[in-house]
Amino acid sequence: MKDWRLLLTRPAGECEALAATLAEQGIASACMPLLAIEPLPETPEQRATILELDRYQAVIVVSKPAARLGLALVDRYWPQPPAGQRWFSVGAGTGAVLADYGLDAHWPAEGDDSEALIALPTLEAALAVPTPRVLILRGEDGREWLSERLRERGVHVDALSLYRRFCPDYPAEALPRRVEAERLNGLVVSSGQGLQSLVRLAADAWPRLAERLTLFVPSPRVAGMAAELGACNVVDCRGASAAALLAALRSDRPMTMPPAGVQPTEGSRGSN
Repeated sequence: MKDWRLLLTRPAGECEALAATLAEQGIASACMPLLAIEPLPETPEQRATILELDRYQAVIVVSKPAARLGLALVDRYWPQPPAGQRWFSVGAGTGAVLADYGLDAHWPAEGDDSEALIALPTLEAALAVPTPRVLILRGEDGREWLSERLRERGVHVDALSLYRRFCPDYPAEALPRRVEAERLNGLVVSSGQGLQSLVRLAADAWPRLAERLTLFVPSPRVAGMAAELGACNVVDCRGASAAALLAALRSDRPMTMPPAGVQPTEGSRGSN
């Protein structure tokens, strides 16, 4: 495991925290945040939605920035959150932010994605009422898959956008030069948007990096995206947490994804 030298791409604070955790295990890493977070100005619509928070049987929070910004709004307008309301998160890291605030928070035991969350029995139980309502706290232009699946089940869904994500400016060739200078052999992304930023920033060097380096991703969905983009050795960590990444790094034979158009074979289990 200590042979790994990883490029970490999370937002700045999260990237540094992950690097420190990896260093404790003797794993070298370099931070190059490919997502930055900018809170959106509070709008009358945001305020009206939070003031009517008690209309919702469940609140779903898709990320740690959404949790922190959403809880700041709750603090501003509610002496305490509505009684009996259940809160859900896509992953354990976001769930910990909610639980630390004192909320009745639930998240999937495995898999940091919407697909795992929607299968959660506690979510189904929370929505087992006439005309259930759900509020989703997320970033601007967030993924619509979860909202669509809930609406198919007859749930009224409102989404509250609290921040925007963007890729910081880097000089041309900054990413491949970093990889070469620090002799990195693995890339870590925590979302589909982070993967898209990685490919865009790698530019002409992407085919070479995609062939040569192992790419660690948080979910089957992002693994599929990576395969379609030509990544040859993709490891699905089944989560975006540090624990999920460490488990993948410890594995002698992690499951990998073949390039787009290639059917999985026994040879697609690589020894890393």
